[in-house]
Amino acid sequence: MKIIETNSYEELSRIAADLVGAQVILKPDCVLGLATGSTPIGLYDNLIARCKDGTLDFSAVRSVNLDEYCGLDGSNDQSYRYFMDTHLFNHVNIDKENTHVPSGLAADLAAEGEQYDAMIRELGGIDIQVLGIGLDGHIGFNEPDDHFTGPTHEVELDPSTIEANARFFASIDDVPRSAITMGMASIMQARKILLLASGANKKEIMDKALFGPITPQVPASLLQIHPDVTVICCYK
Repeated sequence: MKIIETNSYEELSRIAADLVGAQVILKPDCVLGLATGSTPIGLYDNLIARCKDGTLDFSAVRSVNLDEYCGLDGSNDQSYRYFMDTHLFNHVNIDKENTHVPSGLAADLAAEGEQYDAMIRELGGIDIQVLGIGLDGHIGFNEPDDHFTGPTHEVELDPSTIEANARFFASIDDVPRSAITMGMASIMQARKILLLASGANKKEIMDKALFGPITPQVPASLLQIHPDVTVICCYK
């Protein structure tokens, strides 16, 4: 595991874009595993700028996203499909047909999870997976539990996650109570993982995740056994 502690969010975002951009240059048809939330926005802004100046070409890139709220369609401005379109896909030359987000509207979420995992395998697996981390140690929406869940699955959101995400909604009552998320197996099968953490409030959970015991009570702790993880953090 490589850990890079930066002095600013801007530096974090720039270094993250260097790593993701290098993957795109080295393998133009790579599969990018993407995350939502406030932390990767700077990364996406950097990728957009590099596409616009001709440094990066996304025309052959495929992408898979970690998760989606249940009950929200892609036109809802709080859906993760909408987030990705707004913060990346609408601004680079990626083929939208090659961008994938699990459906939170599927009538059978278990079947949707199976199909999503099969689709990732058909793409050849994820070349680099971008992750954020929740204050409870969740990655994707894999919440603290008594076991690690492998496949893409529906999850009931922890009250702390609902509270943390309430700032994006009109009220906490509007935050969906469940989501469909890529499981730990697909995340851990990515060839490379890029974990981003920004803010002083993330330091305690990052210490537990990176240096504490491996436990499903801190889902991100499982990353300790992955062979190729880069952590970029800024606690200022």
